[in-house]
Amino acid sequence: MRSGFIYNPPQHPLDIIFEDHDLIVVDKPVGLLSVMGRLPEHQDSAYLRVLTMYPEARVTHRLDMATSGLLMFAKHRDAEVAMSKLFQLRRIKKEYTALVQGCPDAQGCIEAPLITDWPNRPKQKIDFETGKSAKTLYARLEYCAATQQSRMRLEPVTGRSHQLRVHLMHIGHPILGDKLYHPQPQNFALGRMALHATRLSLIHPITGLALELSSTVPF
Repeated sequence: MRSGFIYNPPQHPLDIIFEDHDLIVVDKPVGLLSVMGRLPEHQDSAYLRVLTMYPEARVTHRLDMATSGLLMFAKHRDAEVAMSKLFQLRRIKKEYTALVQGCPDAQGCIEAPLITDWPNRPKQKIDFETGKSAKTLYARLEYCAATQQSRMRLEPVTGRSHQLRVHLMHIGHPILGDKLYHPQPQNFALGRMALHATRLSLIHPITGLALELSSTVPF
């Protein structure tokens, strides 16, 4: 956590987007941690709230605190193992919506390896020598010339920490409101980072049913 940071997460109940015997998918609000932090005052999180309903629940993936949108948990150990295999095999399609500075190409692919920027944690950085491979597909949905901002659809092929945020900064189009990677985050009127986990597409690892889950973009 940043120095001087005061954690004040939203207190309204989590919106449940999907639920069955094995999985639960919630719509995480901006400002809420995905999992518990180390300090006592950072315990409130999407995971802790799910645990109050399902004590055997397990984490399958995470969203940054400043990112909102679809977040999936497994309700039991077998579901966690099955979901872990899907993530490892990259058989889960995740789509995000973002507002970025400037006008990127209509579509493209960013391949730039990432590594933790240790002196500046939790920041990540691109390192072509020792970084872990990272790949992001993107498409520009619209561009507003008046504000010089673009709405983007982002698909992370890999799942590195801060991947979308660093990759968009790398191509010169940082996400608006990003306090770590945008040079002037305070200029964004919404007062939040404009990154939302919009879609999850997968074949349910236990039932075999196709799941197409979506969340309304709040910006």
